[in-house]
Amino acid sequence: MNEEKRNQYHKIKMERKQKQIHASMDKATDEQGIMLVITGNGKGKSTSAFGMIARALGHGMKVGVCQFIKSRTDTGEEAFFSQQENVDWHVLGDGFTWDTQDREQDIATSKAGWAIAEAMLANEDYDLVILDELTYLLSYDYLDKAPVLEALKNRPAMQHVVVTGRSALVELKEIADTVSVIQEEKHAYKAGIKAQIGVDL
Repeated sequence: MNEEKRNQYHKIKMERKQKQIHASMDKATDEQGIMLVITGNGKGKSTSAFGMIARALGHGMKVGVCQFIKSRTDTGEEAFFSQQENVDWHVLGDGFTWDTQDREQDIATSKAGWAIAEAMLANEDYDLVILDELTYLLSYDYLDKAPVLEALKNRPAMQHVVVTGRSALVELKEIADTVSVIQEEKHAYKAGIKAQIGVDL
């Protein structure tokens, strides 16, 4: 196939694709708050959620962030976003479970943190709520899943929420509007490279 024919074929293919995409877009007419679950064992779940914070702020929206499990307050995202007028940022963990090694403490911390998150989910002033690492609190049975699922389902109609973390429960994915599963193919850490500032921290 010569270059001219290849270009013609490409144009026909893209015209067909454009019609298909526009037809799908025309069917999407509902406007509502959406729930996203970003799960899987790959890197980038929280990073994706934080990118949505930047997008929301660009539209003048108010954002609430609840970081469960994690206890670090020296990350780049926390340093930057916590300074933004429209962001309420809460670090609500005591550290990773393999560091705390105290299930009772983890449960108590999780319940205290969830109270803050639950208040955000009931407050229509928040346009976007990020529940970072919430999946662990459910999969480890630190929280009763029933009230958590109810709070997510009964939040204000136009409020968006993003839940991140590995091993998201089936029930959590079922009530979500969008579910993304990030799988690890390769990770620098396994090659002996420590977490890097500006990329991992």
